[in-house]
Amino acid sequence: MIVLSAQNVAKAFGVNVVLKDVSFTLQQGDRIGLVGVNGCGKSTLMRIIAGLDVPDSGEISIVRGTRIGYLAQQDMVTSGASIWAELEKVYEPVFEMEKRLRQLENEMEHAHTDPARFISLSADYDKLMRRFEDADGYAWKSMVSGVLNGLGFKPSQYEQNVDSLSGGEKTRLCLARLLLQKPDLLLLDEPTNHLDMETLAWLENYLASYRGSVLVISHDRYFLDHVCTGMVEILMGTAEQYSGNYTRYIAQREERFETRIRAYELQQKEIERQQAIIARYRMFNREKSIRAAESREKALERMEKLEKPVDERAIRFRFEARRRTGEDVLMINEVSKSFGEKHLFSKFSLHVRAGDRIALIGPNGVGKSTLIKLITGEVPSDSGDIRYGSNVDVGYYDQHQSSLDPEKTVLDEVWDRFPRMEQSDVRGALGMFLFTGDDVFQPIRTLSGGEKGRVALTALMLRKDNLLLLDEPTNHLDMDSREVLEDALSGFGGTIITVSHDRYFINRVADRIIEMQPDGVTEYMGNYDDYLEKKNRPVEQETVAGKTRTELEKEKRREKMNKQALRQLKVRAQEAEKAVGAKEEEIAGLEAQMADPNLYADAERAAEVQKAYQQAQSDLSRLYEEWEAAEAALQEEG
Repeated sequence: MIVLSAQNVAKAFGVNVVLKDVSFTLQQGDRIGLVGVNGCGKSTLMRIIAGLDVPDSGEISIVRGTRIGYLAQQDMVTSGASIWAELEKVYEPVFEMEKRLRQLENEMEHAHTDPARFISLSADYDKLMRRFEDADGYAWKSMVSGVLNGLGFKPSQYEQNVDSLSGGEKTRLCLARLLLQKPDLLLLDEPTNHLDMETLAWLENYLASYRGSVLVISHDRYFLDHVCTGMVEILMGTAEQYSGNYTRYIAQREERFETRIRAYELQQKEIERQQAIIARYRMFNREKSIRAAESREKALERMEKLEKPVDERAIRFRFEARRRTGEDVLMINEVSKSFGEKHLFSKFSLHVRAGDRIALIGPNGVGKSTLIKLITGEVPSDSGDIRYGSNVDVGYYDQHQSSLDPEKTVLDEVWDRFPRMEQSDVRGALGMFLFTGDDVFQPIRTLSGGEKGRVALTALMLRKDNLLLLDEPTNHLDMDSREVLEDALSGFGGTIITVSHDRYFINRVADRIIEMQPDGVTEYMGNYDDYLEKKNRPVEQETVAGKTRTELEKEKRREKMNKQALRQLKVRAQEAEKAVGAKEEEIAGLEAQMADPNLYADAERAAEVQKAYQQAQSDLSRLYEEWEAAEAALQEEG
């Protein structure tokens, strides 16, 4: 059954058209993720559905009797109330039912002399008791404490005044209130803000089993992957609906784009063919051929022209390493760090090998970013030592972009770091990160967080370091930019150490998890899903098919090493293919020179070109052999 239907919804604010033709449906039990670039109108659409805004045109249809619950990015709580009292209000109808049940019990006690009245009261009592039980009349206290605990509130906080809560805590309290209300349709605008990983996992499980329907806006792709049964993308004022979770949506979107680009290209070819036929007909300059040309021209005019599809993932780049490291990249030996009385970690040790992709996770304040700064030398350790292996070049991405000069332009910020590059090459690199035209002359101080991140990524890409230290690299990036960053890191042949709260990013990039907690550090092999599976696995079940935990860990390490070898083979094959292409272009240029008769007027120059051509042909043969060897090795490993 369709619970919600949006038909041709449009909304503008003055001359700014936000939504122009949005249509989609939400079935009972669906959990739909609403995605799109910042400013595309997601929150506006959510407010229209909630009845807080009115569309300029179009229609929102909701099944009669549907109870709607809406969580905005900014919500309100009752001033002066305690946390428990705020949520207790949800059950005021239950308390009224309980009072009425007690009244009915009293009336029934005095109605034994009137059988008809007793039967009537008993029927009313049974109906009300069923409603009371369905509304969690007996379980409301455990429901409240369960939701509060799941959203990170401790029992010691239950009597805390809501006025003393932080903005994030108030948002979590509003979410708790909404979940306890159990509306038929949940509208959630960025519910994952201010939640840690443990709380996020609880909310995902809660929503995945929610009996009602859910429409949610979130930038947390892991959350969307684990909660959503469908996706709606707001794109250039219109909506496209997809089945499945976020990962399935990305795959379908790519398929749709490829289908549309093929259809567009085929139509363009057909238009060119028809125009060529029309031109030939007109060349004949006969009455019959002119009529035929005019007929085809009218047919072309009537043809519904397809617009060229725009690839939203316009950023395209890759990370390369200018040289290879030795097997041992980084050795951290019993490092400790404190700031005054604030103790972060002691005797922390870590051995990083070539090709490792390590994610540092844990609660805020545990010292993850500080550890990265210790590695870079920006902050000294209190004890222990940090040593690099041979040929290690370190590239550092700072989440706060503190290395950027706010007074420099985008172009100067990057060019000053690479003064030997031509301006056109620097602008070309910036263009890969969507800085085109006059964009490169903007001062850094005027940029948004995402734009500053793209400047820093440009510089990091150009450095070609073989050890990347990334501190929250997906912060401020939109979802498409995050996907592209992950693709670039997946093809990187070097070593990565990253701090991130982005579980989807960790899942795609990491093969080794270091969990830092106030009481110590634990290492897990694999990505984020592997980490969760191991963390939730009971100790007594950690033997499989007679294998001990140690044996399983060794197998996992061997599997990781195989993945690293495969990744390096892919990089080798890509580099060999690129070298072949460059050499073929060089040969084509030499052949063009040799085809020019003027070349042979200078015998010495002609001899040089001929010699260069022969050497290039020899080099090409060698490069083809290297490419074939790399591809063959890749097929064997694959």
